[in-house]
Amino acid sequence: MVFREMRRKKQALSQQEIAQILQQETSGVLALIGDEAYPYAVPISYVYDGEKLYFHSAKSGHKLDAIQQNAKASFCVVAKDTVVPEEYTTYFQSVIVFGQIRLIQDERAKRAAIEKLAGKYAPEATTMELEQEINREWNPLCLLEMTIDHVTGKEAIELCGKNSKHHKHSHTLMH
Repeated sequence: MVFREMRRKKQALSQQEIAQILQQETSGVLALIGDEAYPYAVPISYVYDGEKLYFHSAKSGHKLDAIQQNAKASFCVVAKDTVVPEEYTTYFQSVIVFGQIRLIQDERAKRAAIEKLAGKYAPEATTMELEQEINREWNPLCLLEMTIDHVTGKEAIELCGKNSKHHKHSHTLMH
């Protein structure tokens, strides 16, 4: 499988910066091939474990129908998008993940995925509280796993070479 090279290589983020964004951010847009081959893009919470992405889903709907038709997906996360009016631009960092997405069927894998999600979104909860919530939601619970085939990260040209803690993404408003 061949993926396009990034056109503006100077703006490419390192693998470490990409991983940091995926671990820190809390939502992104999942893009699937939807009905009548229209792209279907949906905002969604996620967790990244260093290898794969995991998502929570309803047991039926457009998302699952699309995945059953075609497992290919992309997922985009935008970090700290800041408008800079005087420069007619925004300072940004963004990551796009390309991969295959599937419904987790195995009970053990499903449990591991929900524990990862719970750990990210309810870090203050006790083990007992998490256990009770997971058990309460277990039957209607649907979890998705995205295996990564390719990932790219990009930042505003103005941020290239600056301290990564202060990086922001940039899209030029005037093309």
